[in-house]
Amino acid sequence: MANGITLSAGVRANLLSLQNTAQLMQTTQNRLATGKKVNSALDNPINFFTSQSLQSRAGDLNSLLDSMSNGIQTIQAANNGLTSITATVQSMQSALNQARQDSSWQSAAYTIDATTIGTATVKNLSFTGGAVTGTVNIPVNSITTAGTQSTLSTAAAYLAPSVANPASVQSGPFYGLSGASTYTFKVNGQDINLTSSATGTQSGDTLAHAKTSIQAQLDARFGVGSFTVGSNIAGDGFSIIGKADGTNDVNISNQNGSGAAATQATFAGAAYTGLGVGETYTFDFNNGTSTTAISLNNATGNNVANAAASIQSQLDTAYGAGEYTVTVNGSSGITITGRADGANSVIISNQASGGGATTANMGLGTTTQTVNGAVANNTSGLGLGATPQTAYGIPADPYEFTVNGATVTVAAGTGLAAAITSINAQLTTAGSKFEAFDNSGSLGIREITAEGTTLTLGGADATSLFGATLTNTGTATGTAGVKTVDQLVAAINADPGLTGKVKAINDSGTLRITNLSLTDLTLTGATTTAIDGGAGTRTIAGNNVRKGLVQQFNTLRDQLNKYATDASYNGINLLSGDNLRLMLNENGSSNINIQARDENGNPLIISATSLNINVAQNSDFDSNDSINNIVLNLTTSLATLRSQGSAFGLNLSTVQNRQDFTKAMINTLQTGADNLVLADTNEEGANLLALQTRQSLSTTALSLSAQADQAVLSLFQ
Repeated sequence: MANGITLSAGVRANLLSLQNTAQLMQTTQNRLATGKKVNSALDNPINFFTSQSLQSRAGDLNSLLDSMSNGIQTIQAANNGLTSITATVQSMQSALNQARQDSSWQSAAYTIDATTIGTATVKNLSFTGGAVTGTVNIPVNSITTAGTQSTLSTAAAYLAPSVANPASVQSGPFYGLSGASTYTFKVNGQDINLTSSATGTQSGDTLAHAKTSIQAQLDARFGVGSFTVGSNIAGDGFSIIGKADGTNDVNISNQNGSGAAATQATFAGAAYTGLGVGETYTFDFNNGTSTTAISLNNATGNNVANAAASIQSQLDTAYGAGEYTVTVNGSSGITITGRADGANSVIISNQASGGGATTANMGLGTTTQTVNGAVANNTSGLGLGATPQTAYGIPADPYEFTVNGATVTVAAGTGLAAAITSINAQLTTAGSKFEAFDNSGSLGIREITAEGTTLTLGGADATSLFGATLTNTGTATGTAGVKTVDQLVAAINADPGLTGKVKAINDSGTLRITNLSLTDLTLTGATTTAIDGGAGTRTIAGNNVRKGLVQQFNTLRDQLNKYATDASYNGINLLSGDNLRLMLNENGSSNINIQARDENGNPLIISATSLNINVAQNSDFDSNDSINNIVLNLTTSLATLRSQGSAFGLNLSTVQNRQDFTKAMINTLQTGADNLVLADTNEEGANLLALQTRQSLSTTALSLSAQADQAVLSLFQ
């Protein structure tokens, strides 16, 4: 809406210029006041929002620096714990080394009271306590006793060693080839061929010829004596037998035959009229081997169906069910059929009738009727079947074992008595102190005389014959006497129950016993000064220096667990298996999980238990060998600690590198954001000075423009 005031063109132009200059001065003054050339989206929407996005990302990254700093301190806390634990383990090693070097073993010296000990009864010096398990008795004298022979016997009643069993394949019935036929099979991969023809003698026309031919072919292919061809058990076929010593097998395969199939014997009679009252009909039936009389009368043969049923029953009784089938044929006559494989014949003879009946009306004819079956002369009819078959030979298996190193062999099939004789002859030749004997049906080996010699049986068949116990030691014949100091020293030091636990020496004619343990050792059979084999006891104290080191070791172990428990920061303890997850970028796509892990990658809790450092017992410090085992365990523990420290160091380096990277990224983002929105104060200052000058000039110009209007006003004065 117009204000109703009319200005001249010159005034209005100068006024507009002055207004524009004032607006530019306001913009420039705002930039100088804020230091930014883009203060809102209206100034420059692209730069404004881009700068804001960069500042937001810089802020997100800046918030991650605190968690990274906390993570670094958490790793440092865990490293502090590892450092202290490592120092503790090294201190434990020092305690072990000190114990290993200590030899403050307690001992006592005794004389031998031979008079009190005597030889009337066996008396002992007994050891209990200390490192000794249970009670160990060392005889201090001997009396006259009978010895016991070292003896071992077979685990069960003696059985003679296995004799050879040759491999054997038995064929079924061999009917022989007929016509122009062949039959082949393989024996252990080698071809065997049988043939026949319409005329002349051939290798497969009869069983005898087949056996001769198979034998000749086997001899040619494998050598004479490798196989023997004989008769099968039933006598109607052949057998192939391997070597008598059982060292070869018999494998039959690839059976193949080309020849006639089986011919079934069948005779079909003419119409059967039936028998009336008082009429009879008889005939002889032969299967090719034996003859059976068949009879019919009015009750069994009044019609063809009854006659067929009666004949069937009589044939089943004579030859067995399935040998013949009797049916009524289409001519109302009787049909008699033999086996499908052609193995029997149908021979009818001596037909006779009575009581008015005639043989002609029975349909079987009046003369002898012969129909012979013919068996197949291919693979199904020549005895070996159609599938591969293998018989395995079993060689002889003599017994072989050793008696204190002397080799003994018992031949296959040798009975107990002969075995004992053979073994003793072999042992005598070897100069052995042992002999074989009959131990109630078992084979026994024993010392010839009781000398306390250990019997040891070995060799291939020792375990199967004599069971798991293959050593036995008897006792020598004892003679009376009190042992000397040297004899007792030898007996104590040689006893496996005292080795490494008690030590004995001859100390200027006295028996000095040293307790190689941290626990008190008790001797029974000793007085304060002498060994007498009585009921008195004497105590030899344990090693107190090593005992104190055991306590130091366990104290250090306890501190190890406390260091691990206390190595936490801000509620997270990496040594207790906690997982420290640090986000490394603003969207969480980059992160790191820091956790103690074993060599298999499983979470690991650092403690004495996980480091395989057990609470030490006094017995662990009894011997240097057991101390060495603990030292080895500690060495492994130190390797685990150092490996874990290295892993934490790698994690710390990763987080520190990421921290430096994040700081650099924040600076880059903030610089980029500022570059988009910050104003150049020098430029803006120059702009303001120029605008102030322009404003003054515009004001002067406006004043000059207004003077023209004032000249008009003077006309009215």
